Amino acid sequence: MSNWTDRIVGDRMAVDQKFGDRVRSSEFSNQEWGLIMTAVEFEIEHADDPEAARVVADTENLPEMMPELEKVQEGGATPGGPGGGNQQRDSGTGVLDAVRGALGLGDDSEERLDAAERLVDEYAAALQQHLEEKGKWDDVRDAYDG
Repeated sequence: MSNWTDRIVGDRMAVDQKFGDRVRSSEFSNQEWGLIMTAVEFEIEHADDPEAARVVADTENLPEMMPELEKVQEGGATPGGPGGGNQQRDSGTGVLDAVRGALGLGDDSEERLDAAERLVDEYAAALQQHLEEKGKWDDVRDAYDG
């Protein structure tokens, strides 16, 4: 499978840059998005069918990454680090959040997981659109050996 992903490294970088605005408008910091992307692998579904083929994200490992995202959200990010400007989300409610969590109230980890999966799906669609616009989609699809 690496053959097809090796072919699109530059395309991924271009999509990453374009997608940056979307990440900044999401609930995730740049650092959180980076963690999310380390847990995701991309595949091409129905690669042998030009009409049905599409880039899809395998988010199977994403639930395991959610505790790391919580650490970043709770201030584990280093100031001035790769997280960008919106990493200071905690407004001093950490204790309240901990109490709510202990009581089973306000647990938004499932909601954040859903939001992460939706954003990754948007990224996969943007990647495929980029490949199509650059005339590379058929070659990439043919190189896929999933």
